[in-house]
Order: sequence, then structure tokens, then C-alpha cells
Amino acid sequence: MVKDLFERIQQNKGPLGKWASQAEGYYVFPKLEGDLGPRMKFHGKDILNWSLNDYLGLANHPEVRKVDTEAAAEFGAAYPMGARMMSGHTKYHEQLENELATFVMKEAAYLLNFGYQGMVSIIDALVTKNDIIVYDVDSHACIIDGVRLHMGKRFTYKHNDLESMEKNLQRATKMATETGGGILFITEGVFGMRGQQGKLKEIVAMKEKYNFRLLVDDAHGFGTLGKTGAGAGEEQGCQDGIDVYFSTFAKSMANIGAFVAADKDIIDYLKYNLRSQMFAKALPMIQTIGSLKRLELLRNSSEIKDKLWENVNALQNGLKERGFNIGDTNTCITPVYLEGSIPEAMVMVNDLRENYGIFLSIVVYPVIPKGIILLRMIPTASHTLDDIAETLAAFEAIREKLVNGTYKEIAAKTTVDVSDER
Repeated sequence: MVKDLFERIQQNKGPLGKWASQAEGYYVFPKLEGDLGPRMKFHGKDILNWSLNDYLGLANHPEVRKVDTEAAAEFGAAYPMGARMMSGHTKYHEQLENELATFVMKEAAYLLNFGYQGMVSIIDALVTKNDIIVYDVDSHACIIDGVRLHMGKRFTYKHNDLESMEKNLQRATKMATETGGGILFITEGVFGMRGQQGKLKEIVAMKEKYNFRLLVDDAHGFGTLGKTGAGAGEEQGCQDGIDVYFSTFAKSMANIGAFVAADKDIIDYLKYNLRSQMFAKALPMIQTIGSLKRLELLRNSSEIKDKLWENVNALQNGLKERGFNIGDTNTCITPVYLEGSIPEAMVMVNDLRENYGIFLSIVVYPVIPKGIILLRMIPTASHTLDDIAETLAAFEAIREKLVNGTYKEIAAKTTVDVSDER
């Protein structure tokens, strides 16, 4: 007897979906309102927002808003129509690609409609079934999904662990010798949850011993790291050793889209083999022209990046001075690790939002070990030192409630009910 395809779906909503009735609209799929920035509204209340990846504060920059508006008025939302290969190619797409390539110090670049689908497609295009992939176990979901498409062998190494990297490169080398294939090594410039930089310099050095090509997802490093903002490779002095450099516009560029950069022959190959771009409508003109302005500001307005890092240092130093554990982050991403259960975490988040007006991302098991609560903050150039002082005071208050058992007591008595919230 053939089962109804939907039977499994109706019975098992998945690890996150099973919490939908309790969490949706508040803990997940929250609706933030107002102009994008540090001060927004959540359920009708003013909140201080630490959950936007708008690192450089470009989302509401007046020059950016002006260019976005002018592009929309001139071209509308539809232009260009069709895929790049057919009818969606323009001089503006070419200009943005050329400027991006120069900025990240590569020969050529190619625009992507979205970062997620772009990375999936890049991995798919770069390898055959005879090739071996070696990648960090903590890689972003877009990398994981790209690797899932691979019909050959793949090995994961322990997160940022050099010994594990080398061990798996040895395994990959042995297997590639047998299959007649090559090796693609994948890591991130910045790991988005914990804020650590990938060990790019050390990985590049391994090329002297092992024959592999390096693909780096630098979504959080682009615009925030390096002397010019060209990312983690520039920061670590090894940009030349990155064979394929990828970043999204969804972080520092405050936009939709992404790009991949490499030697010209590799980009020429990807242009004709990236299925997610060959068979998809070109990046609209609003995003393309808007990204040209954002890149101009990123290149020429160093004071924006300076302000970002002033805020990052003030927040992270303030947390450390107060005894908070922020791990070994060496980027803008600011995690705070506390001990507690999932119910305690839910009560804490509710308290932060309702009584302290602080909105941030929270991560619990199974993403991190049981008994640990990770509060993740994204400082931006738009935050102020007053915002940071307010947040530090709130964190001291919630830590006291966590330590003295207040949250545990509340969690034992009731489930945080948000069903009557707007």
C-alpha cells in the first residue's frame, strides 16, 4: 500500500516546526516594524534591535535610499526581463562585477541573484563525482546543501581544527588519487554564529603540502574586515591564496544578491555552468544599481567602518569587563554564552523584549550543546554608545535573574504565552 505523501509531514513538523504553535510570531517569524535600524517596534513596543546584519548602516543611508528610489523610478521592478544569458544582461551588471572583482583583488567576478542558491550552485558546478570535498563541520546551511548535491565523496573536519583539517586532506588526497579527481576545500571567512574567523592563512599554507582548491564564503567578513573592507582574506594577508571568493550583499551591502570572484577562466566557466543563474531571471536593476552605490560608500567612506568597530569594541569590551563569556570571537559578531535550559531561555527572551526593550537572536540546543544559551548580537555603525550602555545594564539584570533561579521558577510554573500579542 502506498502511503499518503503528506502523512509524515502532518505527523512530524520537524525539529523547529514542532514548536510553531508556541513560538511563531514571537520567538520565530517575529514582525519588526519601522525604519530598519537600531530602534524599531516589536508588537507595538519600542525595542533596541541587535538582530540586523546591516553592519555598515547602509540600509537607511540617505545616498543609498536616493539611488534605490531613482533606479526604481527609471527602470521599475521588472527590468531586466529574462536570464543573463538570454535577455537579462546589462552594462550595469558588468560594471558591478568589474568593480567587485577589483575590490576583492580577483581577476573577475559574477553576480548571483541570492547568496544561498548561489553557493549551492557554485559547489555543484565546481565538482564532479570523482572529486572530493573537505569542509568545516560548522559550515553555513548553504554550504551543507551544496555539498548534499555532490555525488562523490566528502569529508568534514572539526570546526577550525588544523589537525583535523590535515587528517581529512590526507584522506581526500588518497581517495582523489584513486578516483582521478581533485579536492575542493570549503570554509568560511567568518562563522556567523560564534564570530570566529576561519583559519584562512593556515589553510592557504597547507597548499604547499596538499593539492587542493579553496572556496571561501565570506558573507560576514566582506565590508567589515581588512584594511579596505575586502574581507577575511585581506585581514589575514592571504587573499591571493583564496581560489574562489564568495560573498552575499545581504550583510554589509544591505541588499539582495551576491557575487563570486576568482581567476577569469574560472569565472568564465561558472558563467556558463551555474544552473541557479543560467535558468533564473537576472538580478533586477534596483538591486544592481543600488549595489554600485553601496560599494562606492564601502570603498570611500572609511569612517563608517571605523564607527562600526568603535561600537564592536565598546560592546565586546563592556561585556568582558562585566564577566560575560563571549567566546573567542574576533569579528563584529558578538555571542554571549550563559548556562540554562530551553524553558529558561524562553522566559529570558520574553523578559528582555517586554521589560528591557532589547531584541536579539537566541540560540539553544541542538544548534549548541544542552544547557547552554547563546545570545547573539550584531553591532552596527548605526548603534550608539548609549545603546551599548543600555544593553550592558540589561544583561547584568538578566544574568542575576538567571543565576538566582528567577527564570527557572517562572519557567516551571508557566509557559510563556504570547498568543494574545498583536
